[in-house]
Amino acid sequence: MSITKTAVVTGSTSGIGLAIAQALAAAGHAIVVNSFSDTPADHAVADAIAREHKVKAAYIKADMSNPAECRMLIAKAAEIFGSVDILVNNAGIQHVAPVEDFPLEKWDAIIAVNLSSAFHTIAAAIPLMKQAGGGRIVNIASAHGLVASPFKSAYVSAKHGIMGLTKTVALELARDKITCNAICPGYVLTPLVEAQIPDQMKANKMDREAVIREVMLEKQPTKEFVTVEQVAAAAVFLCSDAAAQVNGTHISIDGGWTAA
Repeated sequence: MSITKTAVVTGSTSGIGLAIAQALAAAGHAIVVNSFSDTPADHAVADAIAREHKVKAAYIKADMSNPAECRMLIAKAAEIFGSVDILVNNAGIQHVAPVEDFPLEKWDAIIAVNLSSAFHTIAAAIPLMKQAGGGRIVNIASAHGLVASPFKSAYVSAKHGIMGLTKTVALELARDKITCNAICPGYVLTPLVEAQIPDQMKANKMDREAVIREVMLEKQPTKEFVTVEQVAAAAVFLCSDAAAQVNGTHISIDGGWTAA
């Protein structure tokens, strides 16, 4: 995987996804940036990556809650660049509420974006990777793919599902030189996490600083947020030749949260 490949990163105009897209571009790979919004700013992200890293980059709009658009994303990336060699499933949304109050539409949306989209993009990418003689699939899971927290029933369920999907895909493709692994970050201060803070304040009846200290970072022994660059570096490793025999497993980047 050391020569130039094409990488599709879902949900990659900000946060972890953008950091991964930038890091893979720095490693010399062509990049497909994705979001559902299709604004001039979205296209500017791809243009900036291309200029900064001197690689090919393109923005493709796809709503990751829509199965047809998930599969279209992969087909269009292959049409533009000729292949899809690296797939990073990063798109995610969140909602925080007790189970009995959890809105049905929020449950359906979280399962669709955080779990089902990965199934659809992987299913679409596998034939292309087999044809190319190999590939890398990286699923951005979460510490919540390994352990649970209150008020996050849909997110925890989706991320546990991602872990099962990762293992199944890895076993199915083990002899095709296609690896499938997950990264399980703890709390990373991204727009997604920022958006959780008001809901956590309401659910826990706490102010902002108390939520950060006593809810978000309470379980991270380092008491520090994970950085997007740290997650991106792990993704680059999993897409490298050095990770050829790393398959069906996960890398936890959580300050020791899941060590207990």
